[in-house]
Amino acid sequence: MVDSQYYLPNDIGISALDCSEAFRLLSPQEKMYAHYLSPFTFLKQQDFRYGGLAVLLQTSPESANIFVLLQRIFRKQTPAQLEQVATAAGLSSEEYQAFLVYAAGLYANMGNYKSFGDTKFIPNLPKDKLKALVWASQAFQEQPAEMEALWDSCSCLLYSLENRQKQLGLGDKGITTYFSGNCCLEDAELAQKFLDSKKLSAYNTRLFKKEDGGKTCYEVRLASAVQKDCAVDGECESCCGSFSFEDKEFTVKRGDYSPIMEKVCYYLEKAQAYAANENQRKMLEEYTRSFTLGSIEAHKEGSRYWIKDKGPIVESYIGFIESYRDPFGSRGEFEGFVAVVNKAMSERFAKLVSSAEVLLPELPWPQEFEKDTFLKPDFTSLDVLTFAGSGIPAGINIPNYDDIRQTEGFKNVSLGNVLAVAYATQKEKLTFLEEGDKDLFIKWKGPSFEVQVGLHELLGHGSGKLFVQDDKGKFNFDQSKVINPETGEPVSSWYRGSETWDSKFSTIASSYEECRAECVGLYLCLNKQVLSIFGHEGQDADDVVYINWLSMVRAGLLGLEFYTPDSKSWRQAHMQARFVILRVLLEAGEGLVGLEEVTGEDGKPDARITLDRSKIPTVGKNAIHRFLCKLQVFKSTADVEGGRAVYDNYSTVSDTGAHNFLRLRETVLLRKEARKMFVQANTRISGDSVELVEYEGSAAGLIRSFTERFQDDAEQLESSLLELSKQDAPCCHPEGTTGILK
Repeated sequence: MVDSQYYLPNDIGISALDCSEAFRLLSPQEKMYAHYLSPFTFLKQQDFRYGGLAVLLQTSPESANIFVLLQRIFRKQTPAQLEQVATAAGLSSEEYQAFLVYAAGLYANMGNYKSFGDTKFIPNLPKDKLKALVWASQAFQEQPAEMEALWDSCSCLLYSLENRQKQLGLGDKGITTYFSGNCCLEDAELAQKFLDSKKLSAYNTRLFKKEDGGKTCYEVRLASAVQKDCAVDGECESCCGSFSFEDKEFTVKRGDYSPIMEKVCYYLEKAQAYAANENQRKMLEEYTRSFTLGSIEAHKEGSRYWIKDKGPIVESYIGFIESYRDPFGSRGEFEGFVAVVNKAMSERFAKLVSSAEVLLPELPWPQEFEKDTFLKPDFTSLDVLTFAGSGIPAGINIPNYDDIRQTEGFKNVSLGNVLAVAYATQKEKLTFLEEGDKDLFIKWKGPSFEVQVGLHELLGHGSGKLFVQDDKGKFNFDQSKVINPETGEPVSSWYRGSETWDSKFSTIASSYEECRAECVGLYLCLNKQVLSIFGHEGQDADDVVYINWLSMVRAGLLGLEFYTPDSKSWRQAHMQARFVILRVLLEAGEGLVGLEEVTGEDGKPDARITLDRSKIPTVGKNAIHRFLCKLQVFKSTADVEGGRAVYDNYSTVSDTGAHNFLRLRETVLLRKEARKMFVQANTRISGDSVELVEYEGSAAGLIRSFTERFQDDAEQLESSLLELSKQDAPCCHPEGTTGILK
């Protein structure tokens, strides 16, 4: 039997993201802007939908081929029509449902690895049954040779659970297509040094290593529409070419994902005609330049215009954004969203922004470690119309460029229609809580998480200063006077030149920063003013605090699902962060948090967590105060050694000490609930207006939403994907596997 964590269960939660009311309230021009911009609004040609497809190529060597296989099957037959074929081919109803769930999972995650946890998932039906269904499909009947070749190109890896292929990772720890299969951590570190020396960001790059005449050579690929070398406005010289660095040869080339980037640029240019103002128009112009030439500087310029575009009704952002899935922590996954403002909830967030300057001094680090000026951001609650990427978050704080966030600002968004369905919980599925806590948890989980998201994004990611010495030797702090509160000595380390948080802290940067932001949320949710902003007073406010802290403790335990004992590595930044917080609160002692292993009513291993709510404002707050100060000081001072030592210590999962976390991990896996998937709407042009097309919250509905996005130019699109996958195959396929489409 294969471990259940590598399957998606037939009863997995699938919910439709409701944005009908928000879309209805848009003006005709706003609807047209949303339609042209929407990265996943795929009907007709009015969009730049293609960008999200790059995620397939960023996930695994086989993802794009599996995607095309499914698209060809479902373009010819709907899930309902295919069911009769499946029955005739010998599949049971459970096996056919398993196939639909697998297909929905691949679409929802834009690849065959879970976006949350980076674990591979395979179809929960025998390989010969799936092959029989493919052979019986209308798509195969019409093009047998092509479909057989497509099956041969991906069927081996589609089902493979060799150790290295069970999860994403670098070198022998897993699969990645951000690097060639022969790269290891040392290669990633060397490449980062090279990129820093050339003042190049890693965000839109991939790295491929080869041996040439006994000499190691590296190829850095920039994602861009153009493939030839050319100078970019603002660059004193082209970044492309061949360079010698530390006795290794580096070649920088443009043109990664070229056909996809070309389509993105085409529709970005069309969207400019519907921009509501000059900031939006310039933003789109700079994004176009970025994706045309592979210039992160142009994307940063577009981000500056985005920050200036205050309070838009239709909000959007696009680019190589989050670095969670790069094993080294520096390369961004393509992401884009279009969403509509929820005005009522946005008013609460606006009040939180107005209170930020009062709340920031409450954070537990000296004033010198906070930004000189708090740059008030937009903070809006949005209903997602469309989100391109491997998964949909509950909240976002962007842009991720440190130099912009520190001195020019950022924006926060909370995704309201995601929150509305993502964390709805049935009492019988609530694990690891005492019975007396379950009703309270169900009642206040949503409202408490809303508070946590607001504080996490605005005052978590939005707080804290980085000490920097620029290329001219100028400091942004007084290095002779600022004292490190952890040592009592003057600050002795800082960021230099082009060093950034991501490049400096690399493999732990994402999780460390999420942990810092989560701690800020826990710490500041104790503030009565914050709770009042969100409409919570008296006993209700106390309950919100209790459930927020209890949720964090429980999430820390649930996080063990995302730890891989064989490689001693974490596969999900947020869940590692929450486990670290659990360890900190357990360490605080004095009966604050209890965690014990028990036997469940079913006779199987179980666990119970308890939280003494009376000790949250004292023992709990003090523990987070001390830990949060450490995190910020290490971050501000670029103290990688100190920060890594502390963070790695709390991240350790062992079978020794007061709690056997390795055994608890087995209990968590035994009782885990699969993460929900979301069905997104489409839009289409009808005469002179734009209509919203919605689908049911089911595997079939999710599949239909995808197949209907790719109709007019499906064959060209699929051909481009297969060609790009074929180009990558010699570099990205693990050694010893086959399955390259000829």
